[in-house]
Amino acid sequence: MTDEYTEARRTFSWARPEKFNFARDVIDRWAEDPQKTAIRWLDDHGTDISCSFAQLSEASRKVCNVLSAAGVKRGDTLVLVLGRQLAWWEVVTACIRMGVVVSPGTTQLSAKDLAYRINACHATAVVTDIETGTKVDAVREQCPSLAAFLMVGEATAVNWLDYQAETNAASDNFTTADTASDEEALCYFTSGTTGFPKMVLHTHSYALGHEATGKYWLDLKPEDLHWNISDTGWAKAAWSSYFGPWLCGASLFVYHAPGFDPVRTLELLSSYPITTMCGAPTIYRMLVLQQPDQYQYPALRHCVGAGEPLNPEVIEVWKKATGLVIRDGFGQTETPILCGNFKGIEPRYGSMGKPAPGIDLAVVDEQGNVLPPHQEGDIAVKVRPDPPQGLFKGYSGEPEKTRESFRGDWYLTGDRATVDDDGYFWFVSRADDVILSAGYRIGPFEVESALLEHAAVAESAVVSSPDEQRGEVVKAFIVLAPGYDASDVLTSELQNHVKSVTAPYKYPRKIEFVDELPKTVSGKIRRVELRDKEWSQH
Repeated sequence: MTDEYTEARRTFSWARPEKFNFARDVIDRWAEDPQKTAIRWLDDHGTDISCSFAQLSEASRKVCNVLSAAGVKRGDTLVLVLGRQLAWWEVVTACIRMGVVVSPGTTQLSAKDLAYRINACHATAVVTDIETGTKVDAVREQCPSLAAFLMVGEATAVNWLDYQAETNAASDNFTTADTASDEEALCYFTSGTTGFPKMVLHTHSYALGHEATGKYWLDLKPEDLHWNISDTGWAKAAWSSYFGPWLCGASLFVYHAPGFDPVRTLELLSSYPITTMCGAPTIYRMLVLQQPDQYQYPALRHCVGAGEPLNPEVIEVWKKATGLVIRDGFGQTETPILCGNFKGIEPRYGSMGKPAPGIDLAVVDEQGNVLPPHQEGDIAVKVRPDPPQGLFKGYSGEPEKTRESFRGDWYLTGDRATVDDDGYFWFVSRADDVILSAGYRIGPFEVESALLEHAAVAESAVVSSPDEQRGEVVKAFIVLAPGYDASDVLTSELQNHVKSVTAPYKYPRKIEFVDELPKTVSGKIRRVELRDKEWSQH
């Protein structure tokens, strides 16, 4: 008898419409049932809201008219920096509906980060809250392309439109743009090893790439209530808080609160009819420390993790408490789900699983040849003759970096792995120096640049360092400038300095003062030597 996974791989084919608009073709379709819930939204003040697809559809059309009145037009880019406010889902839907490119960002971005992103994507509009709005105001004069400013949750900010007041007064009569599938729709920023974050462009067909994400990895049905514990600023939100679930007609469970509280999370899983859950490995590591076996999970039936490999020990503790195996999945900002422990295959703890339906995945050598089992190489996606839906359009303004991501018929993910005799993929390492910490992707260049702004730092090299809870953390090796001495006080000062000039999650949790850094003959810092030494000690 053919198993469920094998049958899905055999029969799956990508939808490839010439025209596609997720707001019209998916959200409005579910909205035909006025009772169908899109979002169950809670906050830590006791607010409990059920938002239907019909209400979301209407709200998004109002936002379209507000943005149009503010001068935002099809093809423009809008920077969206919000937490889990309902407005985030309204604005994303509105941008898709009117053909505006939406560029989500985390609320942890500094003013400097915001200025870089706004200018890099030539954004004409920004929608955010009071805290981030203050940062935008600090760099407003540096961002000449910005023309429209909308603030959520604050009616008194100077030179900002009141989002709620404007949308309340707006008409809900708006004709959805008949967008081409290959028209640009989303712009994400992803950290690299050199330079500032790259702009990852996705088209409207990116949404279709998440059919496998929602149907096969998240295992969602129209009656499900799905909780994705992820920041709205990352592509993971597109995966599991927007396209994946809503392609399947599932409802989202959203809990809007500052920070992450593992005890409160277990309480919510016990008291609400949440059927499926997605979280970064760090989330699960924190949950298993809170005696999860002391709670009941009456509705929970499926759990997945993504962002980095998950420790087998954590999977075991969670299984003992809930009866459920956390099924790892692998993909990128540039892609939908590529590989996972899908329903229908026996998960192997620590493995990335098997290729997703619709994805031809392999481990290849430097010539693009598929390697045999147990040989380490680059994880690659077959893109010729037909690329899978959901693959990024390219890195905006960086054609050379885009070209470097392809080798023959393959797109290179930048990760290395092996494949076993049964077709399971096993992650080995990043092919570059990018640090994956608690689900965050952190480029060493950004942290090194921040450190060099401090007078005490002559040189720095930033690498990953193993950490039991976060998987890996940022570690900085620092050569001090003349007149400065190593101390705990200076360590704290440098950490706080990085927090102040870039997003706080990027700060080095570990600092080691050294006399010199290893370098190549040409003078380039050998981060790989520092990283290998760091990991070999653990």
